[in-house]
Amino acid sequence: MASVKIDPGICGFQTQVKAESLENYKVSLSIESDCPDIQNLAENLTEVDAFSEISFRRGIPETLQKGQKHCAHASCPVPVGIIKAIEVAAGLALPQNVTIEIEK
Repeated sequence: MASVKIDPGICGFQTQVKAESLENYKVSLSIESDCPDIQNLAENLTEVDAFSEISFRRGIPETLQKGQKHCAHASCPVPVGIIKAIEVAAGLALPQNVTIEIEK
């Protein structure tokens, strides 16, 4: 299982993702968030195919499609954080923190 904590920045809406590998590279998702948009996303994203999520070769990943539908903010890092959890849970990536540093 992979556990990911996502701090999206200025909005302050924390999100926790738990991704668990199932058979045939399916991954079950448990997503808890302070954000109402991400709560809606979580209700509609409970299980995915890992190989369909980690590449654009099979089309737009379901996580990003549903992120576009439910999340109002285009630069929200939560959908990508969910995909990182999926990769790690399925054994398709090693667990490593991701950082975006912003200066002005």
